[in-house]
Amino acid sequence: MEYIGIDVHKRDSQVCILGESGEVVLEQRVRTQRERLGELLSKRPKARVLLEASTESEWVARYLEERGHEVVVKGTNFAPMYATRSRRVKTDKRDARSLAEACRLGAYRPAHRISDARRHLKAQLAVREALVRTRTRSISLVSALVRYEGWRIAEGEAESFVKRVAALPLPAGSWRRWRRCSISCSTSTSRLPS
Repeated sequence: MEYIGIDVHKRDSQVCILGESGEVVLEQRVRTQRERLGELLSKRPKARVLLEASTESEWVARYLEERGHEVVVKGTNFAPMYATRSRRVKTDKRDARSLAEACRLGAYRPAHRISDARRHLKAQLAVREALVRTRTRSISLVSALVRYEGWRIAEGEAESFVKRVAALPLPAGSWRRWRRCSISCSTSTSRLPS
């Protein structure tokens, strides 16, 4: 069986493949893209692959599992994994080799991997949180601009903000500018689940 360590990064990843006895079979830098990883690893025999937990590691792990490899995503702070690494300068090539050696020796602690449904839910919640933050900042800005003109917007829910601003006797030019902003901030989260 081969042992593969992949130091995964946003643009490029460093791959190190070790043979059964620990000899280096291949060391190569590859674009962090499905087709590039597929070109490099799809034709290889089934191997155990070790990745460090990161933003890209989950999709890389799932992609390689679909191609028949056994993939482990390891936690980021497991010191014994680096026991065989020298004190030289840290590089992607050395990190990939350390991952491959840890994979061969079993010197890693697997990270918890969440299900696809849970991952999609987390992504949806992250998007919703960002939109709510944007809406809140927009409402605060419009409220401050209205107060600058000497008016106050009545209290209420974010969904009724546009109507409450429209009820004020603001100068026509101001209203047109603020209305565009308030419409976009009130509709940005209206279709998201609560």
